[in-house]
Amino acid sequence: MELGVIGLGRMGQIVVDRSLDAGHDVVAFDLSAEATAEAAEAGATAADSVEDLCDRLGSEKRIWLMVPAGDPVDATLDDLEPHVGEDDVIVDGGNSHFEASVRRAGDTDAAYLDCGTSGGPAGAYLGFSLMVGGPEWAYEAMVPVFDAVATGNAGHERMGPSGSGHYVKMVHNGVEYALMQAYGEGFELLANGRYDLDLEAVARTWNNGAVIRSWLLELCEEAFREEGNDLGDVADHVAGGSTGTWTVQEALEQETPVPLIYQALAERFGSRAPEEGRFARRLANRLRYGFGRHEVEREE
Repeated sequence: MELGVIGLGRMGQIVVDRSLDAGHDVVAFDLSAEATAEAAEAGATAADSVEDLCDRLGSEKRIWLMVPAGDPVDATLDDLEPHVGEDDVIVDGGNSHFEASVRRAGDTDAAYLDCGTSGGPAGAYLGFSLMVGGPEWAYEAMVPVFDAVATGNAGHERMGPSGSGHYVKMVHNGVEYALMQAYGEGFELLANGRYDLDLEAVARTWNNGAVIRSWLLELCEEAFREEGNDLGDVADHVAGGSTGTWTVQEALEQETPVPLIYQALAERFGSRAPEEGRFARRLANRLRYGFGRHEVEREE
């Protein structure tokens, strides 16, 4: 099928590359001419504007947005509005708030799919996990591309009506916060405990058959291997927090207790206060680089 991709950062380029690898035709556009040129080098057709991208697509347009959440999504939808209709499909693959996605679905003439996307840059090799909300017919229309971008047909699912995809991804990120905090606290105790331990070896051993094995634990092993047992100059500063905040706010509205997710969020905010650094937060800082290639804050 033919796919238009708008937004060619790390994740957007992966959507382009995996779609091309699966034999789909891709028309690509980004505000950065350099990013558009990179997509063209990979085999996509370059567009020089949103209008040009739409002109190059067929009568039933399939468009994937991978632009930053918030105003950029609304601005891009405004640019698309004159060029799309009820037979077209727009996928929002960013971390939008689910309530904003419900609003956009109602305001957009095209079918709007909110698509929670997890996997980070590793998705280039492994494929993403895609949590999709919106009309069933639109989801079915996009299955060939979802199969290409995700880890096969088991790596994507329609969660329900508009908003549900980003809702599930929001909670996913809250769980991610709590898991990172748990690993960080465990390794902090090992680092400060009774024995002089090789933490890389601990992580490697745990990740081979132990109950707590996971990709995050693989990233712990990577962090200790590359930064050293004491994490070197990795700072006690954990960035991010918007999706975790949304999760806690929703939990309060639904009167559902999420103490672990709340505490993990509080630790993130606490890491930004001027105080003696905590090992657990330093590890969480480095893990964000591992799964998302987010910049590692380092001590001066």
